[in-house]
Amino acid sequence: MELLFLNNYHYLRGGSEQVFFGEMALLQSYKHQVNAFARKTPEDVSSINSGFFPENMKTDNLSPKLGILRTFREILYSSESKQQLDKLLKEISPDLVHAHNIYGRLTTSVLDLLNEKNIPVVMTLHDYKLICPSYKLMAGNGVCEDCKGGKYYNAILNKCHKNSMAASAIYALESWFNAFFNKYRNNICFFISPSQFLRTKMIEFGWPAEQVIYIPNYIVPQDFMPRYDSKDYLLYIGRLSGEKGISTLIQAFKKVKTKNVRLMIVGDGPERESLEKLSKIDSRIQFTGYLSGKELSDVTRNAKAVVVPSEWYENAPISILEAFAYGKPVIGARIGGIPEMIDEGMNGLLYKSGNVDELAEKLNDFLGCSTSYIANMGMAARKKAEKNYNPEMHYEKLIDVYQKAISMKGHN
Repeated sequence: MELLFLNNYHYLRGGSEQVFFGEMALLQSYKHQVNAFARKTPEDVSSINSGFFPENMKTDNLSPKLGILRTFREILYSSESKQQLDKLLKEISPDLVHAHNIYGRLTTSVLDLLNEKNIPVVMTLHDYKLICPSYKLMAGNGVCEDCKGGKYYNAILNKCHKNSMAASAIYALESWFNAFFNKYRNNICFFISPSQFLRTKMIEFGWPAEQVIYIPNYIVPQDFMPRYDSKDYLLYIGRLSGEKGISTLIQAFKKVKTKNVRLMIVGDGPERESLEKLSKIDSRIQFTGYLSGKELSDVTRNAKAVVVPSEWYENAPISILEAFAYGKPVIGARIGGIPEMIDEGMNGLLYKSGNVDELAEKLNDFLGCSTSYIANMGMAARKKAEKNYNPEMHYEKLIDVYQKAISMKGHN
């Protein structure tokens, strides 16, 4: 099968790109021919198709002073992306296109082109963009569903995107445009949801149940060497931003009774300075900054547990899969797709998102467990990664969706 993968970025920018590159490699290992199409950036990983990539576009700082009118049309409906993809399609003949994140850079213009050419498309949902202009279902620091029913003006009133009315207006208009003209609904055969939670939300917001298919993310267990004993620290890995619930974790950790246990916070982000101030009175809390490669692997393998204290509707965090693969229990917030992944008392613990006291109680309960009990939880975590999130199962489900999409378009 010849496949074409679409994504805004062609480098490892985050969890969605991990899935994007991982699936391409997985399909290539099964002898499928896989091509990629993305917008250019200076960080791009090498690609034989990079000559077709549309030029880079800066959208991080949207304001009228920064020439937003010049890039507005490209953000809403990119003529350049459509033209460049058309050129690529004169060179290749994919049986199917698998889209990942395309909003705001590649845009739905590419979907119109693929529909014109009768090429079937499936799309993986990495966030809530199709039902929320700012993609997080958040306003300020809280969960928000004000745009339900197509009421995208609420995104402007709430200043959902970067707390800017102008930026929020652009994203609200983008959502309205794509919804009004059914750009996603009519041009995509199936949406792949990595969590049951996201699938349920899509259906709640009016998407047909049969169009949204649950396929969990996968991990290659052989790439992770598990360790079932540990050093005396709990671990947070991720972006240091408000929706991640790190301030709740710090406040809860201050109530931990075991004084020889540390909390290591790995990552960087806009909240780092305020979080470091919050943790100053507790010398057990350590910020490492951004880590990768062997450093990140070592710090994860040696942890007692990984904590995922999110306060937004997390989809299906790759960090949980990686923790499980390393044989680490996960203490997670009961929100979004997190509870689907953690089995209470078996491979981790759950608490009410945002609840400092309940998280403190769970941390104390966990740290009061015997070494052998914690090791058994880690073994159960590893076993779940191998059984429920393996690449073979992911491949079979992916191919099944591909074949259904191809048959819908009348392709052989």
